[in-house]
Amino acid sequence: MPHTAPTFLIVADGKLAVETAKTATSAIRYLPERVVAVLDASKAGRTCQDVLGFGGAIPVVGTIEEGFARGPQALLVGIAPTGGALPPAWRGWVLAAIDRGLEVWSGLHTYLSDDPELATRAKARGVRLFDFRKPPEHLPVANGRARLVEAHVCLTVGTDCSSGKMTAQVELVAGLQAKGLRTRFVPTGQTGILLAGWGISVDAVVADFIAGAAEQLVLEGAKDADVVLLEGQGSLIHPGYSGVTLGLLHGACPASLVLCHQSSRRLIGQYHGASAWVPIPPLAQMVRLYEDAVAPIRPAKVIGIALNTYDLAESAARDAVRRAEDETGLPATDPVRFDKASLVNAIASAVARRHGPPA
Repeated sequence: MPHTAPTFLIVADGKLAVETAKTATSAIRYLPERVVAVLDASKAGRTCQDVLGFGGAIPVVGTIEEGFARGPQALLVGIAPTGGALPPAWRGWVLAAIDRGLEVWSGLHTYLSDDPELATRAKARGVRLFDFRKPPEHLPVANGRARLVEAHVCLTVGTDCSSGKMTAQVELVAGLQAKGLRTRFVPTGQTGILLAGWGISVDAVVADFIAGAAEQLVLEGAKDADVVLLEGQGSLIHPGYSGVTLGLLHGACPASLVLCHQSSRRLIGQYHGASAWVPIPPLAQMVRLYEDAVAPIRPAKVIGIALNTYDLAESAARDAVRRAEDETGLPATDPVRFDKASLVNAIASAVARRHGPPA
């Protein structure tokens, strides 16, 4: 990742929503001071607050020229679609940004720096292209070293993709630090890398080395930390992405798990529409599934439930939290919407059981 922290014009045309533009919406939520505008012609003339319910007065513009007029220092590709390719219609915008001397940041699976036309144009203009999903070379095969770190490693796991695994960890950092625990968020996906400025996007790693990448991240994250909050990926029951989930689970050797779930979702991939066909089991069953999967490597318990209730009315969201607690016997909350203390306390208690209270 570059050492610069530029301001962004985010491209999310036709996709500016929580589930369809995770990179864009996370930048808007957690890096608002660095977002000058968002390009989405379907929502032009509104603000991010109007569209998303957060983001304040960040404007949504309808053309690339309107975005450039806001004075960004970089163009950020704000989506990460299935397959990870740059939408053909967006190529012209990337080229226009390069011609204006803007950096281009992308978390796509297809790397802009490997595209002959884009790379040649960027080199000619002296512009840097940053593919923050591209993994490092020479990753190891995991051999269990992560289980030996002194830090408490808490991994988020999910009932599905896009269920809040990254967001939950980001939201818990401050609460744990307030308890005197040196806490580090460790990203494993393109959006987390954008926010934290480091990490490895494990879904871009060759299968044999996913667990090794997780191990390497834990070893790095555990330096000078009491708690490592490792971002989870996918779901063990996802027919397309379960491999990356298991690789993280075994490579990280976590001491505890937090299960993440979007309360309104009933089928895997339901947010993608008609392709959804795998039902999501009850939360108590998912808890057992994850605990059984990790047990041979390092026994770890699910210690809390992080719900994503963004699309529910408040009364329905609070009902969902109560149902999750009743079903699992574990503390539950929506860490973005409601008090985070129950999850913070669950992790702090797990640390204290192993090491005693912080000094």
